[in-house]
Amino acid sequence: MLHRLSVSRCYAPREEQSEPTIILLLLFVTVVSSSPRRAKLRPQKPWKDTASMADPRVSTAPTHVPNRLQAGTISRIRLENFMCHSNLEIELGDWVNFVTGQNGSGKSAILTALCVAFGSRARGTQRANTMKDFIKTGCSHALVQVEIKNQGEDAFKPELYGDFIIVDRRISESTSSITLKNSQGRRVGSRKEDLREIVEHFNIDVENPCVIMSQDKSREFLHSGNAKDKFKFFFKATLLQQVDDLLKGIEKQLHDAKALVNQLEESLRPILKELDELQEKIKSMEFVEEIVQQLQLLKKKLAWSWVYHADRQLDAQHKLIEKLKGRIPSCQARIDKQLHKMEELGDKLAKKKSQISNMIERTSEVRRMKEDLKQNLSMALKERLELEGEQDRRTRQIQKMVHQVKLLEQQIHDLHEQYMKNTQAEENEMEEKLKKLQVEVDEVNANYQRLKEEEDEMAQRIAMLENEIAKITNQIEDVERTHQNISSRIRELQMHQRNKVTAFGGGRVASLLQAIERHQHKFSSPPIGPIGAHVKLENGEMWSIAIENAVGRVLNAFIVTDHKDARILKACAREANYNHVQIIIYDFSRPRIDIPRHMLPQTNHPTVFSVMHSDNPTVLNVLVDVAGSERQVLVKDYDIGKIVAFDQRISNLKEVYTSDGYKMFSRGSAQTILPPNKNLRGGRLCGSFDNEIKNLERDASEAKENAQKGRGVKRGKEEDLRNLRDMLGSVKRRRIHIERQLRTKEFELEDMKKMLASEASAAPASTVDELHQEISKLHDEIREKETLLEELQKKVNEAGTKAKDLKMSFENLCESAKSEIDALAEAERELMMIEKDLHEAEAEKKYYEEQMHSKVLAELRNAETECRDLEHSSKENHRKASIICPESEIQALEGCKESNPEQLSAQLTRLKQRLERESQRFPESIDDLRMLCAKKERKISRKQQTYIAFREKLEACEKALELRWSKFQRNATLLKRQLTWQFNGHLKKKGISGQIRVSYEEQTLSVEVKMPQDASSSSVRDTRGLSGGERSFSTLCFALALHEMTEAPFRAMDEFDVFMDAVSRKISLDAVVDFALAHGSQWIFITPHDISMVKHDERIKKQQMAAPRG
Repeated sequence: MLHRLSVSRCYAPREEQSEPTIILLLLFVTVVSSSPRRAKLRPQKPWKDTASMADPRVSTAPTHVPNRLQAGTISRIRLENFMCHSNLEIELGDWVNFVTGQNGSGKSAILTALCVAFGSRARGTQRANTMKDFIKTGCSHALVQVEIKNQGEDAFKPELYGDFIIVDRRISESTSSITLKNSQGRRVGSRKEDLREIVEHFNIDVENPCVIMSQDKSREFLHSGNAKDKFKFFFKATLLQQVDDLLKGIEKQLHDAKALVNQLEESLRPILKELDELQEKIKSMEFVEEIVQQLQLLKKKLAWSWVYHADRQLDAQHKLIEKLKGRIPSCQARIDKQLHKMEELGDKLAKKKSQISNMIERTSEVRRMKEDLKQNLSMALKERLELEGEQDRRTRQIQKMVHQVKLLEQQIHDLHEQYMKNTQAEENEMEEKLKKLQVEVDEVNANYQRLKEEEDEMAQRIAMLENEIAKITNQIEDVERTHQNISSRIRELQMHQRNKVTAFGGGRVASLLQAIERHQHKFSSPPIGPIGAHVKLENGEMWSIAIENAVGRVLNAFIVTDHKDARILKACAREANYNHVQIIIYDFSRPRIDIPRHMLPQTNHPTVFSVMHSDNPTVLNVLVDVAGSERQVLVKDYDIGKIVAFDQRISNLKEVYTSDGYKMFSRGSAQTILPPNKNLRGGRLCGSFDNEIKNLERDASEAKENAQKGRGVKRGKEEDLRNLRDMLGSVKRRRIHIERQLRTKEFELEDMKKMLASEASAAPASTVDELHQEISKLHDEIREKETLLEELQKKVNEAGTKAKDLKMSFENLCESAKSEIDALAEAERELMMIEKDLHEAEAEKKYYEEQMHSKVLAELRNAETECRDLEHSSKENHRKASIICPESEIQALEGCKESNPEQLSAQLTRLKQRLERESQRFPESIDDLRMLCAKKERKISRKQQTYIAFREKLEACEKALELRWSKFQRNATLLKRQLTWQFNGHLKKKGISGQIRVSYEEQTLSVEVKMPQDASSSSVRDTRGLSGGERSFSTLCFALALHEMTEAPFRAMDEFDVFMDAVSRKISLDAVVDFALAHGSQWIFITPHDISMVKHDERIKKQQMAAPRG
């Protein structure tokens, strides 16, 4: 069943040739029925064949074979340096060919050579990974030559190739090539497409097991119980797969055709849009006069709207004045309220500070004791858990030994009973038979274990390499992140070097300073900031990190003189996208603070304030009042810092900072040391960034080199990993092959044990003595381990008692100290809340004072002045509007009291512009536009009708496709029934019945076999439930049933009788030979077994492969 697609083009009518030509593509699907791709090959008159194998290792009996003019059959195969063959030439008969020989004689290499010659990949043969693996060891190239008959009515290009087609596949270490020759040996082609054309003509599908069933495929097919694999085999062999793919392809083409019609319909949208614009143009020309009338009316409404607008503004201004007058007493009341609140909060703050100072002295010692007990408890619990784990492990060991003693005693008992049942003669006979099988099993098992250990070792090495590669990858990523961070820091320092201000807040600070400059007139005093830009650091190389730790946050801040400037600065920050700017409100008029010496820390070490210099007194005052820098002491190292902070009891000391970033302070009896902040970057106050940039560039270069070295190491490891994986695959394949041999031997050994179980004798007395000795040894070990277990139990009890005591002490201490610690935390929280409330009250008071002077009173004066101006403007607007038209005329036209004059003015402007545009846009007459509109409507209507016709034809094609799908499903059902009938017919030759169930929905094929009544009365649904011979015979019947439904010029089967017994093999061979002779195709059977029972016939050719050399 085939579908063809034809393409036709439709062009626009001749009368529309002046417009752009529209090319329309329409896909018509013509459903036609087709016969099979090629008729069955018909036998011709026989002829005599006296050819034989040229290789001295192959022997054949001379026979007279009838020949026929059959196209596509294999007449000769020649192998050179291919697999195990140095030079092999074999000639095949036109009918049935048997090739036998011992294992290792190279029989299967013939089918592999056929697959390679007809274009199969190396992996597809399941015999090699690459083509060069087919080259015989010690040789540099290999050659596979296959001669195909090309005679009769189905011959392929006989005028080019003649009576024979020769396919040469030459393989070298690096490449492989294909050469096609005619019967005279002349080269005809060398492309893969030429070979594919020959393969498709003769229907030679080497991937189809019905055409070539290799040794691996035979075993896999005989062992396989997978219903889906059998379905794929059936679906491909019956050509249903090809028809299904063809119908699906046609369905996709129909979908594409529908998409094309949709695209053509979409192409009409621009034309429809032009038609709409034309209609809109006609309507616009009809409304020009209405626009003129609306223009006159809007002028009158606009005149009176200004009058009404002035009246509304005047009323709103009167209300505003009353409102501002009412805000004065309210604002003064709020100021008085905040003053009273500040006095109360000041008293609370002093009391709370005194309370916290006393509480800190009481809780510092309790905290230290709590930490010590907590650490001791953790160590005790860890020791107890380790001892308990060791106790459990030793207990399990003792239990395991006791179980071993019981097993050994039971074994002795069983040996004595068995000894009483059997005689000495039976014992010797059983041992002789079992030893022989056991030796074979041990040899195979030793090879299997060796390959298994080798595979495990390679798997471990692969896992180790993968872990190493993962670690190297992580190291590379860490180095790259470090390089990125260093590069980012270099760019940041370079930006700071170009503009020092950016060091205190980044690029947004520059934007903020520009915004401040634009709005400078709004500030009462220009803001100062950032503070860091106005400060210089003395000996910056030493103290830069300490200064950052002490006052780093303050350096980014801006200083303003009042709350009004703070709000303006916040608005500028929002404009510059600087959302979290720090603002300090400080009186600029205050002079520089002079700090008396007795109020400074009494030490020779410098303070933060002493090493920072500025020309602006306000900046220095902020560093003292806000940051407390005059009481922050700087020291060189950690040891000196501890002495200054905790041992010397220096007065007026707030905090101590070391040059490497440590912070130390004491509050009462509590001593606190904070480690350096790793994310803190110093150097912002340094005069030059050159040295730091050079150091960072050197670090970046080292990080880049380390990353490159890591990538090189990673590439080497990945190459080793690929090599190991290839080696692992090779070992795994050898291990699987040995494992299959081991399973076969074990099954034989198990069957022998079961068969001789009734005759088995008891174990020799020496075995019983050995078991008693082993039991005695185990009893000694159990007593020894029980003694050790008792000692371990004592240690566990001691550790548990110690942990329990420490836990009780820790809980008692926590309970006793909980109330004091909670009270201290609550007091500190209350102190912070009081300070916060006090600052808020001060800010609120200042805010309301500013509101009273800058807004309420000033706005009241401005409102009274504006009210007088509005009264004068209202009178003047009323006079001008009365000149344009009386007020009564406007009221008769629904009035305009609620209209906005700005909106009316904009509307009037737009209406004037529209009138002007309409007058310029339409110079042509409206009649010409109407004729053009009608012409476009006719054109669009014709195209729409054409596309509707296209869609109707596509729907007809879809119905035809649905009909073909139904026929396909009906044929698939008939093929399913035919397969069951033919399968059952072949089974009856051995007295077996069966059935094949095919499910196209689930894509499964199951085989049911019912054995004769004297053997079994139940159906076996899985062929793996049968014996080897029965399974092979039923599978062979299934394959023959499929062979009757498929077509190919030749068939090849390798070791199809591998699991059959003698009776099954005789029946199977007779069935295969009869079927092959009746079928008419060329057959090639390869088997290692004796084929003397095959009947003699002139159409049957038997050939014996030479024995393999030692």
